[in-house]
Amino acid sequence: MSVEREDGFCLPPIPSSKSFDTDPKVWDLVIVGAGVAGSALAYAQAKDGRRVLLLERDLTQPDRIVGELLQPGGYLMLKRLGLSECTDEIDSQKVYGYALFKNKSHSVVKYPMDGYTSDVAGRSFHHGRFVQKLRIAASKAPNITIRQGLVKRLLNGSGDEWQEGQPISGVTYKAEDGVDRVALAHLTIVCDGMYSNLRKSLSEPQIHHPSYFVGIILRGVNLPYPNHGHVVLAKPSPILFYPIGTSEVRCLVDVPGEKLPADLPAYLRETVAPEVPEQLRSAFLHALDSGAQIRTMQNKQMYSTPLHQPGALLLGDAFNMRHPLTGGGMTVALSDCKLLCDLLQPLPSFSDPIATASSTADFYIKRKPMCATINTLANALYKVFCYTGDKAHEEMRQACFDYLSLGGIYSSGPISLLSGLNPKPSVLVMHFFMVALYGCGRLMTPRPTLHGLWMAILLLIGASRIIFPIIYAEGIAAVFLPWLATKPTKAMLRVSSFQA
Repeated sequence: MSVEREDGFCLPPIPSSKSFDTDPKVWDLVIVGAGVAGSALAYAQAKDGRRVLLLERDLTQPDRIVGELLQPGGYLMLKRLGLSECTDEIDSQKVYGYALFKNKSHSVVKYPMDGYTSDVAGRSFHHGRFVQKLRIAASKAPNITIRQGLVKRLLNGSGDEWQEGQPISGVTYKAEDGVDRVALAHLTIVCDGMYSNLRKSLSEPQIHHPSYFVGIILRGVNLPYPNHGHVVLAKPSPILFYPIGTSEVRCLVDVPGEKLPADLPAYLRETVAPEVPEQLRSAFLHALDSGAQIRTMQNKQMYSTPLHQPGALLLGDAFNMRHPLTGGGMTVALSDCKLLCDLLQPLPSFSDPIATASSTADFYIKRKPMCATINTLANALYKVFCYTGDKAHEEMRQACFDYLSLGGIYSSGPISLLSGLNPKPSVLVMHFFMVALYGCGRLMTPRPTLHGLWMAILLLIGASRIIFPIIYAEGIAAVFLPWLATKPTKAMLRVSSFQA
């Protein structure tokens, strides 16, 4: 039976294996979570000849209002994993850049695609369609068994419930038949999403909730700039528009704070609608008046310190999240999958947990510069784009808009970061302070004044207060000097109670 969505789009079901009598005694990998990261990793590992058990608590097609824009860098990783066809036949739309709106001004910035083939553009789509295509691709790969089941706990080498200081050798999960079953594996990968109940066993997370996204679909509307994301620097916070189908546009309204307005439709009409560009305002109001479904999701920012437990790794939103403003989550997830596959590829098997852990010990180090760049950019841009009423902050906000509007290296540099095509921390910091200095220069023209000088100082202080705490949270040495970071040694990884 196919899964029928509200929009009428059907995908074939995911075959869930219910046969347990042919299970190997120990899987090469158990992957917890069949989202973007889990499905992609399962497919890639199966291609390398590994026996993979992929567990997902719900194999029906997901329905989310985020994860709908894959940046060009993420699509490039998808190609390298052999999964680029998963964006085909789901009515996905190519995305070539962004249109920025502030007050009555607008500007267009393009992805810097020089040196790449024409198909390496961004892709936007219904999130659930994309995830289901990834699951279908994984289900067709040899050596993969997919099961619907709720993972309840991690296991140690003896098959008992895992305790701190022991190796991890698999999981216990409740299968579709309601029976608790054991899956033993040489390596367990946990990527069960933002609501992971296993992350605290493998990391020390710090979670913040800066805002909510309110999602609405506009139907039959033409964007001012086709095949572009549209970012409105509105008050009090950004509004996004981007295509997710031939005749569908996703609108995401950011609502800052940890609580939504009591009367959300009234808030959208009275506070948000006046900030929407004129070209889209009537379509936005029509969607509200016609009873379009209004959906919400709390945004999360999460920094995690990994706990190097032999036999297990943490991936995806279970490990690391940033504000979804820039759509960088799937790029980070797919990049992590490719990096992990490269680290695992030389191993003939995963049966020696110390050798496996030694090969993957620097995974969290090698991923850091790339993921920290995307994380920092997303979290810093969100703070810059939000309206606070502070004059110095508004100068920074205006300077960011004008800087990107200059074109040339002033737009290509930042957009190369956002796209995931050139995620370098040094480039990020350089452009962030070039924006700040550009804003200071505007305050000092046509001639310097005491007021202009004071505002420039406040702007620099404000910029520093935005970016430095974010970089500090990511880890200064890990981001800028990863070769100095300490990775676990074999002695640190060896567990006295380990049983092969």
